[in-house]
Amino acid sequence: MELTLLGTGAPSGLPRPDCPCSVCAACARGRTNTRAATAVLVDSTVLLDLTPGPAFAAARAGRSLHGVRQVLLSHPHEGPATEFPAGLPAPLRVAERQDLALISGHRIRAVALDSPGTGYQVTGPDGERLLYLPPRAAPAGLEEGREPVSSPYDMVLLDVIGRPEALARLREAGAVGPATDVVAVHIDHDVPPGPELHRRLAAAGAHAEPDGTTLVVGEYPDVPEIPRRTLVLGGARSGKSVEAEQRLASFPGVVYVATGGTREGDAEWAARITAHKERRPASWRTTETCDLVPLLEEPGPPLLIDCLALWLTDAMDTVGAWDDQRWATVGSRMLRERVSELVSALRETRRTVVAVSNEVGSGIVPETSSGRRFRDELGRLNTEFAGECEHVLLVTAGIAQQLRG
Repeated sequence: MELTLLGTGAPSGLPRPDCPCSVCAACARGRTNTRAATAVLVDSTVLLDLTPGPAFAAARAGRSLHGVRQVLLSHPHEGPATEFPAGLPAPLRVAERQDLALISGHRIRAVALDSPGTGYQVTGPDGERLLYLPPRAAPAGLEEGREPVSSPYDMVLLDVIGRPEALARLREAGAVGPATDVVAVHIDHDVPPGPELHRRLAAAGAHAEPDGTTLVVGEYPDVPEIPRRTLVLGGARSGKSVEAEQRLASFPGVVYVATGGTREGDAEWAARITAHKERRPASWRTTETCDLVPLLEEPGPPLLIDCLALWLTDAMDTVGAWDDQRWATVGSRMLRERVSELVSALRETRRTVVAVSNEVGSGIVPETSSGRRFRDELGRLNTEFAGECEHVLLVTAGIAQQLRG
């Protein structure tokens, strides 16, 4: 099957009309990242959703709508998208789990969603399968087996940025595998266009294409490989934890390793922990431990370790690092052994790992010897840990800068 992306933007398009945000302003100013509302032409036969001026969009992409036999809507269309060119079949929305067979040899099945709208599974004449989901939607019934998955789709088109958990559900159910081409559509003003958008999508194993692009189902594009080990650095309240969570939001069953534990009677700390938990997908499991080596050694789903600075605090407590005499005799050696064991486990692990750590060496020199000791040891730990990571990021004011990968 051959797909032409007549539009790849949110229902209002990108930039949104009259929106003053920085993303919309940049798109309007540069005109290079503009996107019409998402609409997909399949083999010049099936039109999924409507972009404003579909005939002109098709013409710009070098396509014609004259051969379209079916127009399917996945969500309510408002505004300019309701303008419908003469000569095409009347658009319709198919009921959940209803099947259509077209004269062209395409088979279409409506897929149930967890929100208003309809997803579509399209099987081509040669057996290739694609899944198309509307904006901000995720499939329903996969967990209960009500939507059977025989094998991974060859291609899925969905709102990767707006609903990353949709991709996680598909991966968990086996509907998305390593060879599935994941294409981001319904792109809105959530993420700055250009390098930042592509970086975010690459972390999810997805990619975005400009309006007018033609793709062939079954031909896997050159998408950057998802890094297996990532270190996210940043200062306090820099957005480093949010960045780390976003990197794994499209993967199922993530184990969130909280190294901070609980602090009896500390209301401010409890509020921090609550805020972190509320951001995480419901499918994630939380483990409160500083015993990281066994987790790295055993197979399993991705690990998100937050954070190494708290792990180091616990390790330094354990070896008596705050006592100058003990530190000078055995403490420093014992800490070196613990760090070496952790880094070695990271080097050998088969799991996907995203770890968070504080970057504290760029500020004021601590007044106390214990403060300077912690700063120095955290710098050494970050350096050794980063040495085993394919991907290293530094987050400042919520903006991630790629240091490696």
